[in-house]
Amino acid sequence: MKADRRHLICIKMEADLVADLRYYLSNFRILLVYCSHHMKAHKVKDNLFNTWLFKSILLMLLVLSISACGRVISNAKIEFSQDLSATILEFDDPETIKKGVPAYLILVSSMIKSDPENPALLEAGAQLYGAYASSFTDTPASKIALSNRAFDYASRAMCARDTGFCNAKSFSYFEYEKLLAKVEKPDAEHLFIFASSWAGVIEANSSDWNAIAELPKVKASIQRVLILDETVKNGNAHLYMAVMESLLPPSLGGKPELAKYHFDRAIEISNGKNLMVKVLYAEKYARMLFDRELHDELLNQVMESDIGNKDQILINTLAKQQAQVLLANADDYF
Repeated sequence: MKADRRHLICIKMEADLVADLRYYLSNFRILLVYCSHHMKAHKVKDNLFNTWLFKSILLMLLVLSISACGRVISNAKIEFSQDLSATILEFDDPETIKKGVPAYLILVSSMIKSDPENPALLEAGAQLYGAYASSFTDTPASKIALSNRAFDYASRAMCARDTGFCNAKSFSYFEYEKLLAKVEKPDAEHLFIFASSWAGVIEANSSDWNAIAELPKVKASIQRVLILDETVKNGNAHLYMAVMESLLPPSLGGKPELAKYHFDRAIEISNGKNLMVKVLYAEKYARMLFDRELHDELLNQVMESDIGNKDQILINTLAKQQAQVLLANADDYF
């Protein structure tokens, strides 16, 4: 139905342009009459001038028509990918998403192939592939492949928006810090998509020390996002920072107090509606410090909470499933 509506919109735009053509030609006719009297003095035929001008205007408006329809099609692709993401987030059956989404991932990739420099479409693809890689893949190889594709799309999107990022992965840490300092608030969300996709690649390749060596640049990216706008993606930048600060225990130089701050801030910004924050709080922070009381308190809160708003149904359903598993094996862990 939406495709038919877009097609009708495109046809109407072309019809409007033809109407504009007729309007301009009727007005230019007056100009032609005036010009022809003066052009005769230079032995230039009126019909030649008329034909040349007509063809020029027709060509110009034809180009505008093609360009307008191209924008309609491009916007339609972005709208489709955004609608797909929204539909996935509103689903309460993770198993159906796991089985059904792969076909749509391929479809999104085909749309990107035909519009490879569209940053909004690339970012939509990066988020879809990244979300599927982190939550639904069955094998390490699949997780690596999907995470790499997500980061490829996110990198190309960031490069399209700012050419300084085109080779950002190869920069030294200090060069990358200088690049980040130039990013301004309107691009905070774009930087977050880029950084979170990069974090996904590192997580998928956690046994590869070369991948882990890139973590400081990802962390610096998230820190920059927090400086620019800590509310991006409903506070998820704080969640990413909290998890990264939970990677090392205090005995190895970790700073759990920073992890706690970011977890608490993520809960505050999301008004406690993002249940996955509490699950990761329990798993990454409470377990690291062997705090059984905090661990069980957070997970029981998750189990007792409702499923949340439409755009949080899937993530909160997954959170409840993970909370149940963590509670079930808590005696073994502690």
